[in-house]
Amino acid sequence: MDTAKFPGSYESLEKISDFVGKAAQEAGLDRQAVYAVQLAVDEACCNIIEHAYGGEGIGDLQCTVRVGQGELTVILRDKGRPYRPKAIRSPRLNLPLARLKPRGVGLFLIQKMMDQVTYETSPETGNVLTMVKRCNPAFSPPDRASQSTG
Repeated sequence: MDTAKFPGSYESLEKISDFVGKAAQEAGLDRQAVYAVQLAVDEACCNIIEHAYGGEGIGDLQCTVRVGQGELTVILRDKGRPYRPKAIRSPRLNLPLARLKPRGVGLFLIQKMMDQVTYETSPETGNVLTMVKRCNPAFSPPDRASQSTG
């Protein structure tokens, strides 16, 4: 499990994407799944910066990645305003393109890109968004302790 802290700014998004992308590759995800993880995390981080903090430079983002048995878990923590996921309406994707709103599909996108998404908040821990992407069931991450270097 690796954890890194990033400033809550849009300039951090590339570094966060690289951080989770490396873990996704380590977990054995294919290129398409790595991209899905990066896209979901990018969207979640943008939402944290914009909605939880109300702008850039107000707080930090903590990102934890965990390569598990056949899956990658990404945990984002922040100390911004909590949100109520149930209060967010599903986007109306059946509308003609000209009538679609350019915003409001972030949570929907995150849920479609990842296999499992949970959100918790408390005064002690702040906001905790946990996202899981499952790997190919036949894949088993290598046991680093048993790998030889010579």
